[in-house]
Amino acid sequence: MKTGKLEKSYRVDHGKDFRLKDFDPADTAHIHSEEHAKEQLQKDVERMEDLQAKLYAQDRWSLLLIFQAMDAAGKDGTIKHVMSGVNPEGCQVTSFKAPSDTELQHDFLWRTTQHLPERGHIGIFNRSYYEEVLVVRVHSQVLENEKIPPSLVTKHIWKERFEDINSFERHMARNGTVIRKFFLHLSKKEQKKRFLARLDEPAKNWKFSQADIRERDCWDDYQAAYEDMIRHTASKRAPWYVVPADNKWFTHMVVAAAVVETLEELNLSYPKVDAAKLKEIKEARRILSKK
Repeated sequence: MKTGKLEKSYRVDHGKDFRLKDFDPADTAHIHSEEHAKEQLQKDVERMEDLQAKLYAQDRWSLLLIFQAMDAAGKDGTIKHVMSGVNPEGCQVTSFKAPSDTELQHDFLWRTTQHLPERGHIGIFNRSYYEEVLVVRVHSQVLENEKIPPSLVTKHIWKERFEDINSFERHMARNGTVIRKFFLHLSKKEQKKRFLARLDEPAKNWKFSQADIRERDCWDDYQAAYEDMIRHTASKRAPWYVVPADNKWFTHMVVAAAVVETLEELNLSYPKVDAAKLKEIKEARRILSKK
């Protein structure tokens, strides 16, 4: 299967009939060779390097990649492997933790808006404004800390936040920011396996957090929140990719394929040099040839 077709298997453009149970976290699209997947990943990484250079030089479009997932799904590793070939000068990664006191003084989109990629750049959000319809929805006390006037916190608040997010993403798309969103779909069984590895392997002990275990108790609530989120915010201009995450090598390959496909759709090229610039180049060559 070509990777261009592969990424389309997990892309959700219209969320109306989306059901999370239709996607298998252990799926590998009948690809059983991890070595083959790594070879394909390397090809896409090299292709991405060329495309990013043109994106940067053209200075018109920007690309925002959003990663959401349950704990231990492999967001950090996916970003590391998929983006390994890009020029750091044109790519920024921002990780969003619990909001600060200053951030809580603003609307829920404020803190992420400050980190949007400028033209010619790739921006990566490790978690994002989508936390506001995930962790905030699962843990109602978090919403209470956001200082929203009580009269505005109604039973419609999640629907309203979906509307706000869709409007925001529509605005960004109309101004040249291409948005692609990835939900790394991990099974509960595989999460347990990875948590145990964090406990059993000394080199991974630093990754362990008691909070991870507490969040695992809310697994079903999170799955419902993710399903509702994708159902209400998947669109052609800002699609979600529900990427199987039980096999990291397959996750990396699917995400890389999606990023390459997105960049290729922009028909990127190096800026054309006009007559005046060509004259400057010719003169510079003449001068340098004499020195």
